[in-house]
Amino acid sequence: MKIKLLSVFALVLVLASSCEQKNDQAAKIQALEDKIAQLENNNTAITPVNAQTTTSADPSTLGAFGFSEEEFDFGTINEGQVIEHIFNFTNNGQSPLVISNITASCGCTSPEWTKTPVNPGEKGFVKVVFNSTAKSGAQAPTVTIQANTNPTVTRLRMKGSVTPKLVGASAPAGPLKR
Repeated sequence: MKIKLLSVFALVLVLASSCEQKNDQAAKIQALEDKIAQLENNNTAITPVNAQTTTSADPSTLGAFGFSEEEFDFGTINEGQVIEHIFNFTNNGQSPLVISNITASCGCTSPEWTKTPVNPGEKGFVKVVFNSTAKSGAQAPTVTIQANTNPTVTRLRMKGSVTPKLVGASAPAGPLKR
């Protein structure tokens, strides 16, 4: 008798708590729907609490890239060849241009660049080396430059096609059937 009574009591507790959870979830959903409706009606932008205020950069504090080209077509090469190209630029800004970092789109591409500040009117370079080992088909490696320019990010691109190595002259061109 005591076991039956305890079982019924436990069942009542479980049902009561699940009803409270459902009511709590319904209240939260309703609050979110109300907030969405309010945002849609106001049509105003809300500034996130972690947003920082920004001010326009003074052009007299910026450098400016003047690349003679931002894309280099290396044509068709054989797999394993290494292509090197130097992108030359002039600082067309009013302040020394400082390249803070350059990143490559993949491990097959490595950049080198002028590490010292480039004064207004002076020239600098970005050298890009592309290694086509284990690459085939159309390729478009890029390097992303971060500098004190506006915009702060500039991309240089190489493009071309890599002809794969022939593994063996007598290798069949597909799966073998036996």
